[in-house]
Amino acid sequence: MMNVLPAKLAKKIDEMKAYTKPEQLRQYLDLVNSLPWEALSADRLDLTKAKEIMDKHHYGMAGIKDKILEYLSVMNLTKGKAEVSRAPILCLVGLVGTGKTTFAQSLAEAMNRQFVRIPFGGLGSALDLRGQSRLHPDAEPGLIIKALKQAGTRNPVLLLDEIDRVTESSRMDIMGVLVEVLDPEQNRQFTDHYLDYPFDLSDVLFVATANNTRNIATAVLDRLEVVTMPSYTDAEKIKIAKDYILAKSITESGLRADNLTIDEAVWPKIVRPLGFDAGLRTLERTIDGICHKVAREIVENKGQQFHLTVANIKNYLPDY
Repeated sequence: MMNVLPAKLAKKIDEMKAYTKPEQLRQYLDLVNSLPWEALSADRLDLTKAKEIMDKHHYGMAGIKDKILEYLSVMNLTKGKAEVSRAPILCLVGLVGTGKTTFAQSLAEAMNRQFVRIPFGGLGSALDLRGQSRLHPDAEPGLIIKALKQAGTRNPVLLLDEIDRVTESSRMDIMGVLVEVLDPEQNRQFTDHYLDYPFDLSDVLFVATANNTRNIATAVLDRLEVVTMPSYTDAEKIKIAKDYILAKSITESGLRADNLTIDEAVWPKIVRPLGFDAGLRTLERTIDGICHKVAREIVENKGQQFHLTVANIKNYLPDY
């Protein structure tokens, strides 16, 4: 699809030629010609397909999956009806490693939309989101416009990741930009300082994540539907480890499936080598470590098939 610039922007560019340095003009043209002014991907709002995709990537969490399916149902019924309010913007809240980011990715895959992510952890200025004026040396567009450029469509799933973790000194300014970005009455005319021309964000499907809601401004929370991600039980972790994580780690470590087998009695020790972790990050690192140790033993010609038991598992677990 040919990228056609808005007529008013094309006129603005013609006027810029009289007072803009050639290199600055070239950089600006590179940006505006790469933005998806009209490009839209076709939505897939098939609930059966969406459930299949979520089940492929996530074990359990029936309540969260139901919420996503309800969300898609609202989009299905309101599609093309301007007089109907939009589906709420989801904010997935939970501890580290509970699957917030991957749920957003699953939503994008289910809907057949592009997925892009903006990390808010440590974000120190509202200008990081909104860009800097071209009058400043080394000015560049903000993260929102960069995300749209990366997506290549005007309607991606855009993950606002860890919006509670911005720096304290810039929190209120960043929250102010978020209010504008998430408000359907304002985001049709979102203006990045570098682009200096309104870009329509109304077709973007925003999803936010947070570890908790304490540091999120009330005005932002008013525009979100908070969905709490539950912690995983040990039984759920064992199921996830056996059915999802182990096979992935074996492949990424260059092993074959027959290089490593694990006794049933060993899994509780792998799942909880030290204390309790609500998410899966520690579990993933532990299993990666096991696979890496096996890979080394294979390279050192100590064997080709390794069977982990209660008797030898300590040789493969982290040494705290």
